[in-house]
Amino acid sequence: MESWTIKHFCQANPEGTGQADVPALLRRVADTIENLGPVKVQDLVMHTEITADEDRPSLTVYYYDAED
Repeated sequence: MESWTIKHFCQANPEGTGQADVPALLRRVADTIENLGPVKVQDLVMHTEITADEDRPSLTVYYYDAED
């Protein structure tokens, strides 16, 4: 049976004005993925924290090294 290690990170916009901006969150996550180097993304999961002011979405990215 083949196996590999899956890594992950979770990212959200900074709290405050604009925290609900999904396009900005996607751009942030894309920049982070590019800065990881050669990786393959296995899965993306979006969560939304309900707050008194405005919702705060976050993305969890599951990935592994492309060389594995």
